[in-house]
Amino acid sequence: MLDSRRIAVTGAGGYIGSRVVHEFLDAGAEVIAIDDRSGNQVSSFSDAVFETVDIRDNQALRDALSDSDAVCHLAAVSGIPDCESDPDRAFEINVQGTENVTWHCRNREIPLVFASSMAVIGEPVEFPIGADHRRDPVSLYGLTKKMNEDDIHDLTRGRVPAHLFLTANLYGTHDCEGVTVGKETVINIFIERALADRPLTIHRPGTQTFDFIHVNDVARAYRHSVTSLLEQANSAEATADIGAVDIPLASGEQLSVIDVAELVQRVCGEERGHEPEINYVEDPRESQPTGPDFTVDTEPARERLGFETEHTVEGTVRRALREREKQPASDHTKY
Repeated sequence: MLDSRRIAVTGAGGYIGSRVVHEFLDAGAEVIAIDDRSGNQVSSFSDAVFETVDIRDNQALRDALSDSDAVCHLAAVSGIPDCESDPDRAFEINVQGTENVTWHCRNREIPLVFASSMAVIGEPVEFPIGADHRRDPVSLYGLTKKMNEDDIHDLTRGRVPAHLFLTANLYGTHDCEGVTVGKETVINIFIERALADRPLTIHRPGTQTFDFIHVNDVARAYRHSVTSLLEQANSAEATADIGAVDIPLASGEQLSVIDVAELVQRVCGEERGHEPEINYVEDPRESQPTGPDFTVDTEPARERLGFETEHTVEGTVRRALREREKQPASDHTKY
């Protein structure tokens, strides 16, 4: 399906992007890996062209994307703290950079896959959270993603098929070019602390329920998405109503932070012979949803893409605690 197709991936050196690159390569596609190398974890790919491009540089971006058949746009200042520490840069990259990418896709009429975020929702008011849930972000990061969604819907309408993924809470690591690529997400943090025989620290109340999805499953969903969009773009039945479709991307595996900590504690006892303590502290963070529920509708991805997740939280935790060596744990990020 993707044999000899040229797929561009922005943010290719990052946590999700580097895994997405390998998904496309494994599917037989030619990949143009694009990253500004400012915070990437992977700096080269043995089987892909790596272009050092800042997506704010419209001419350089157009040159890098010029021969692509589809674009998977993942480049962003990711997460609440990084956006709030440099809001001007966050706006320029997340909003203006995404407008540059979308404008290119519009002009060349090529499919676009975009990584939105559940941060656009803010405090959820209906469950499970679906594509049509109101957008009311409580952080700058969420606001930039909401602006991205609005821009992509407006610019692709009647011109370009696109998928916007509202992605649930990520976890897991993957190996890429000899590097283990990860990110400080709650499950990953708890695994690292358990490996280091350190307490699992929970910000109160810890009862919030989230949907968790493995980074490898997310990357597979993007491959399904690009395949589907290319088929749609080349279909004789394509009509003027093409445009962007919002798709929640989640596993249906819903756990509270306390559930995750207790799971890691139990599995660590079973696999490594010790159970880390669980400590509670007050939550110092602002601009965070505080509701007790964040369950997500998984049907749209299943119906549109035939997508099913393959990883579970317990399976991932068990493999990590069974196979990995003891190592230092970060102190500066807790959940």
